[in-house]
Amino acid sequence: MDAPHRQGEAAAGWVTVEEWSGSSASALSRTAVLTASASSLTSHRFGSRWGRIGSRMLGAFVPEGFPGSVTPDYVPFQMWDTLQGLSTYIRAMLSTQALLGAIGVGEQSATVIGATFQWFLRDLTGMLGGILFTFYQGSNLDSNAKMWRLVADFMNDLGMLMDLLSPLFPSSLIVIMCLGSLSRSFTGVASGATRAALTQHFALANNAADISAKEGSQETLATMVGMGLGMLLAHITRGHALSVWASFLSLTMFHMYANYKAVKSLSLTTLNYERTSILLQHFKECGEVLAPQQVSQREHILPFWSSWRKLIRIKLAHERVHLGAKASMLAHTDMLEIAKTRSHYENSNYLLLDKEGSVHVFIHKQATPADVLKSFIHGLVLANSAQNGKSQHAEARRFMDEKYNTFISKLQAKGYSTERLLSHSIVWRAHWLHGPMDEKLK
Repeated sequence: MDAPHRQGEAAAGWVTVEEWSGSSASALSRTAVLTASASSLTSHRFGSRWGRIGSRMLGAFVPEGFPGSVTPDYVPFQMWDTLQGLSTYIRAMLSTQALLGAIGVGEQSATVIGATFQWFLRDLTGMLGGILFTFYQGSNLDSNAKMWRLVADFMNDLGMLMDLLSPLFPSSLIVIMCLGSLSRSFTGVASGATRAALTQHFALANNAADISAKEGSQETLATMVGMGLGMLLAHITRGHALSVWASFLSLTMFHMYANYKAVKSLSLTTLNYERTSILLQHFKECGEVLAPQQVSQREHILPFWSSWRKLIRIKLAHERVHLGAKASMLAHTDMLEIAKTRSHYENSNYLLLDKEGSVHVFIHKQATPADVLKSFIHGLVLANSAQNGKSQHAEARRFMDEKYNTFISKLQAKGYSTERLLSHSIVWRAHWLHGPMDEKLK
């Protein structure tokens, strides 16, 4: 090499470029290093090709930036949710096989128009049931996502059971088919709505859409595996009714257990009636706020109508507070009671009525979500402070004046969302007059 060329190479020097792979700046791994001089290029790769392919494939099933982009309860929930989904798809083969046999598929005597009409009636019932369920419970699904998630899967199990029973009662086939479709329609509404609420909970990096997409990939994979195993099981148990029922019931028991474990693993930071009651009670006793994981262990996630408390008529504190009560239910004595206690709710966009062991909360038509939260907590304090059937409005007011702001600050410090809480479920609001009306009520 001549002298001028060597001098040019020395002036140019060398440069090194590193290649990093990852879906976010906080989760990168070095994959290659390239060093170039004027006369040569050297490269060094890290990791195997199969490892890089595996990472790419994993990226199709987990959110970008995983695990830092999701909450800690994402992994246990998805694990149990995938297992329960897998058992559902396996059982679906057994129930669908029974239903198709019941409507006459494979029989020469069956008509196409008859089977089509039965299937249409089944789907129509499901559509109407979904609308009806949304009308009655749509506003409660977000705040009680854990409970309705369990209810949704239980109703799905019930619908599958109806399909499996359909061949045993040919004279009631249409009724059984419609009941099964109705049950599954509740599942579709409740499952979809609660999934949206849980996706918002998991998203730590404004990545709800990515989490939803990856959850769809996980569900698709579980569906394919479940369909394969279901077809195999249906083939093995064909013609053996005892084996079909034993397999179905065993998978159903596992499905219910996996659902319970999945829901139990959730540590939600949104506030509903029961979580607020648990947090307030602990704060009154200790002056501190429980972490979401601690509250999760104390929650009752089974619906009230399936609980032993229904049998012995025990009501928890939050069950004695009726948020958003109807003003038209007020009697003359109730109006007089409100007039007597009105001074405790000056400058508040709500009124409380302590009646027969329950607290009725009347929300002003101009109340904000913050007012709704405050009114519910005030109602809880009043419900807990009632002694010997005597109202304690003054004591409850004193707590709200002295400790409410501290309680809210500690909730926010623990990561709880206090912005939206329960206001979306308020249907009935009220408006009351000042001045002369107070004198007239007296």
